[in-house]
Amino acid sequence: MSHARQVAAGALAPAAGPGRDVGLPGGGRRRGIRGRFRGRSWVGWLFVAPALIVYAALVLRPLTMSIQYSFYDWNGIGAATWVGLDNYAEVFQDPSRLRALGNSFRLIFFYSFLSIAIGLVAATLTRSLASRWARAAQTALFLPQVVPLVGAGIAWTWLYASDGAINQILTAVGLESWTRPWLADFDLALPAVGVVGTWVLVGLCTMLLSTGMAKIDPALYDAARVDGAGPVQEFFAVTLPGVRAELAVCLTVTLIAALASFDVIYTMTLGGPGGATMVPGVDIYQLAFNQSRVGAASAMAVVLMALVLAVVVPLQYLVRERS
Repeated sequence: MSHARQVAAGALAPAAGPGRDVGLPGGGRRRGIRGRFRGRSWVGWLFVAPALIVYAALVLRPLTMSIQYSFYDWNGIGAATWVGLDNYAEVFQDPSRLRALGNSFRLIFFYSFLSIAIGLVAATLTRSLASRWARAAQTALFLPQVVPLVGAGIAWTWLYASDGAINQILTAVGLESWTRPWLADFDLALPAVGVVGTWVLVGLCTMLLSTGMAKIDPALYDAARVDGAGPVQEFFAVTLPGVRAELAVCLTVTLIAALASFDVIYTMTLGGPGGATMVPGVDIYQLAFNQSRVGAASAMAVVLMALVLAVVVPLQYLVRERS
C-alpha cells in the first residue's frame, strides 16, 4: 500500500521541463551563468563609456547644435531669430551655394575616379614587377599621404604660379603657348586643384589595392593562363573581383574627401577666381567666420552631411550585398 502511494505521488508530481530549474542541480548553475554574463555586459559598458562620452561631446552635441542653429538667423553673438527653413531654401536657391555643391561633385572625378584608376594601374604594375624598385615606387606614391594638406597646397601654389616650375618646364620644351596662370584661370582652376587631390590620394589607393592583390590566390592566375587568358583578361577576370572590398574602401574614402574638401582649396584659391573653385567646406567657413551668418553656415553644413550620407550609405549597402 505504501508503495502504491509513492507511485501515485510520483505520477502527480509536476514534470521538470526545459524551463523549470526548481529542484534541479543545474538550475542554480544556469542562474549563476546568467548573472555572470549580465555582470560582464555591465563591465563592457563601463569600458565603452569613456569613448561614448567623448563621442557624444565632440560629435553628437555639435551635430545637434548645428541642426538647431540652421533654423535661426544668428551672428554668433547677439540674439538669434527664428527663420524656419529659410536658410535651407537659400542653399538650394542661391546660385553661389549651388555652384559650390556642383564643384564638390566635379571634384569626384579627380579625387575618386582618377585616383582609383591610377592606383589600380600602379598596384598591378608593382605586383607584376615584384622588385625592389617597384616597392620604392609604391613608397614614393604614398609619401603625399604624410604631407600636411596645407603644406601640399602651398607647394602646389608655387608650382602653378606664372613663373612656377610647371610653366618653366613648358617653356623649356617649346610649349610656351601652353603656359597659363593656372589658379587664376576661370576654366582651369578647378581641374588644377583636382590634380592636387589626385596626387594626395593616389598613394592611399595604391597601398590599399596592393594589399588586396596580395591576398589573391596565385592559383587563380595560373588557372586563367591555362585557359588562355592574357594580362588584360586576367585583370578583369581575377584581379578586379579579388579587390572588390578594397575598391569599396577607396571609393568611400575618396568620395568623402571630394565632397568635404577644404584644406587644399582654402590654401590655394580661397574658392576663387570668381567662385570657380568654391566648395561647401570653404563656403561654410566664409559664411560663419567672415560674414557672421552662423545659421546659414549650419544649414549648408547639414546639407553637406546629408549629401555625404546619401552617397556613402547606399555604396556601403551595395558592397555588403555583393559580398
